[in-house]
Amino acid sequence: MPDPAAPDPAAPPARTRSARRQFAATILVLEAFVVGFAALVAFGLRVAPPSVVWGVAGALALSLVLSSGLLRTAAGYVAGSVLQLAVLATGVAVPMMFVVGAIFAVLWIVALRLGGRIDRERAERVAAASG
Repeated sequence: MPDPAAPDPAAPPARTRSARRQFAATILVLEAFVVGFAALVAFGLRVAPPSVVWGVAGALALSLVLSSGLLRTAAGYVAGSVLQLAVLATGVAVPMMFVVGAIFAVLWIVALRLGGRIDRERAERVAAASG
């Protein structure tokens, strides 16, 4: 009787997900939550009319989430990078967002660099194993 835990040799190889894409998507979605919390702060401080606060925060949070879905293409990474600047710009209304935005910008850069390196090393390992 064959071992049920053993992989099926006839099955296609499992597709590995891009570490770069996973890291970047995580950063963008977490940033969307942070923008929501910053909107609560801006609303509480009455830095602008509520419709402006919620409109800007909602549009930015939605853009962050949508751009995480666009990471299949290079345009998604460009959009994510531009949105890092938009998150930094929210520091005009809530000054602490300059610090939080800078932290997320650094995390974004680290996610792109480290994720890319992991993906390259995976590809090299697969090439060495198959050839």
